[in-house]
Formats: sequence, structure tokens, C-alpha cells
Amino acid sequence: MGNYRIAVIPGDGIGPEVVNGTCEVLLEIGRKFGHTFRFDELLAGGSAIDATGDPLPAATLAACKRADAVLLGAVGGPKWDTLPGKSRPEKALLGLREGLGLYANLRPAVLFPQLAGASPLKEDLVSSGIDVLIVRELTGGIYFGDRGRRDGGLTQDGIAKGEEAYDTEAYSVLEIERIVRLGLSLSRGRDRRAVIVDKANILESSRLWREVTERLHPEYEDVQVEYMYVDNASMQLVRRPSEFDVIITSNMFGDILSDEAGMITGSIGMLPSASLGAPGQPGMYEPVHGSAPDIAGKNLANPLATILSAAMMLRWSFSLENEAKAIENAVSRVLSEGYRTKDIAYEEENVILGTKEMTEKVILSIV
Repeated sequence: MGNYRIAVIPGDGIGPEVVNGTCEVLLEIGRKFGHTFRFDELLAGGSAIDATGDPLPAATLAACKRADAVLLGAVGGPKWDTLPGKSRPEKALLGLREGLGLYANLRPAVLFPQLAGASPLKEDLVSSGIDVLIVRELTGGIYFGDRGRRDGGLTQDGIAKGEEAYDTEAYSVLEIERIVRLGLSLSRGRDRRAVIVDKANILESSRLWREVTERLHPEYEDVQVEYMYVDNASMQLVRRPSEFDVIITSNMFGDILSDEAGMITGSIGMLPSASLGAPGQPGMYEPVHGSAPDIAGKNLANPLATILSAAMMLRWSFSLENEAKAIENAVSRVLSEGYRTKDIAYEEENVILGTKEMTEKVILSIV
């Protein structure tokens, strides 16, 4: 039986509520399957700024590197919105991704049959189900490119533009190749269909994405590859969601499309994610939703995305497939019994539970 060390970053807003409950779920898995999970609680985000003045203390990053995996809640909130970019809570996310070498973000968007009524899409659009895996490049692109402020110069009419801000989208062959290889490899374990989402009609970086994919595709000739502009992809994801299998895309496009995918599957509160790097390096697991400060501390947050992120941790970092399925089956069982948090309660017969109560139901349903 295994012994696993997990770096736990509760973060801000609802982060502590959903993370603390998820640790209880993991402890139950340990009891049922004979594993030991050790949790090291760490500071990052707004809470770290308040305590140390730094969104990502060096001690936090060092502890994450020593861990077997990282479980993260959420960071940020209006309290810190006026801080400069380098000092904002979100800087912790970028620092963790870069410091741990987490270049691939896996965001599964699955519509549980029990939540079909919670989807904002018409019944005929979701009747075939939704099961999309978004493979997002995580350490390149505009979020990590050159940025700053400068004099904007003059217009053609000689009028001063004033200060100008810029952010640069840049991708190397290495960055594109490793994420495309991963996405195509994962497609082989699914329906062998992959869509590269880009903006190649405008962006030079997107044209490089296509060139690299075309070069690699013969190695994955059993996978059907399609290209789609991001604006069209955002429309088609709503118009025909069941026809998507794996979406491979850049950092910013993946960030946006995964939130859209969250809404069409009922609630962003249901979406887990895994951020992975080189083999042997600790992965980071977190819900796709944000810190939701408006409901923090009110026992209203949906804990299922974080709980499902823990299932991804068991699968991807610890190779504990049966244990991962035990969590996923427990979540499905609780939904089948009609239990809901407020964000996914769309039928009168639903029993609405708080964060703690929903977590307890999941724990009791683990077999």
C-alpha cells in the first residue's frame, strides 16, 4: 500500500472550504484502500500576500517540489485587485506552473447524465452526452510572454496615443510539440479525434502550431486531426458539443474554452483539472472555478470539482485507477440520489446541500 505526500494550498475565498473537504475524501480513500496520505498545508495567493507580502513564498514552491502532488483550491479576490501585476495573487499560479514545469493542463468537461437539466443547452444538443478533454498548453503563450508599458507614439493624424500596454504571444517548436504529442497520445485512449484550436488566419504563432502538428501527425495517423479557428470553436462547442473529443490548444484559448465547456456541462463548479509536467515531477490538481469570494465562508460552494480533481491526482500522479474510480462513482451516486449544491439544482425534487454536507455524502458513498 502507498504512502503519499501532498502539498495542500487552500488559497483564497472558497478555496479552504473545498480543499479541506477534499482532504477528508482522500483520507477515506486511504482507509478503504490501505493508503496513507500526508498533507502539508502551504500559503499561496492572497493569503500569502497578507502573511508574507509575496503571492508565492519560496518556501511554498520548495515544499511543492518535494511533494508527490499538489492540491490547490483557488487564489485571488477583489481585496487584492488594485495590486500591480507582479504582486497579484494570480502570480502564484503562474509561478507554480513555471517552477514545477507544469506545461500541460488537462481539463475534462463531462456532462453527468443526472445534470442534463442543469445544462443551459437545449435537450437535443446534450442528449448524446458531452465528454470533452481540453489539453491546454500551460507555460507558454501570452501569459508568459514579454509585457510592459511604453509610449504609444502618435496616430497618423499626429495625435498622441498616450501610454500603451502590450502582452506578447510567443511559442517555440518545443513548447508546441510536447503538448501536441500529449494531446494526440491521449486521443488514442478515447475516440481518436483531436481538434487543434488556433487563430492561424491572423497569428503567426498559430501557423507554427499547424506546421508542428502536420509534421507530427504521421506518427499518430490513427488519430483524426482537425483544425478550427478559436472563434468558430467557441460557437461549435455550443452548437454541437457531443462531436468534440479532444481539444488541443494554447494557453489563453484553453483558458477561455474550458470555462465555456464548464457552463455547457451544467456548472463550472463541476470541472476538475490536472496540470502535468515531465514524468516524475509532482502534478498540480485544482478545480477550474475561481475563489468566488461572494460566497466564501457561507457553506454554499460546490466541492465536487475539487473532489474530482483529487480523483485525477490518484489516477495521474499515483496510478491508483481503482481509487480514482471509487471517487468518481461516489460523486455519480450522490447525484443520482438527487443531492445538489445550489449551483446545480435545477429541479424541484433536488435536495440542496451545503459544501460540508455534499462532501459528507460523497464520503459515505465511497465503496
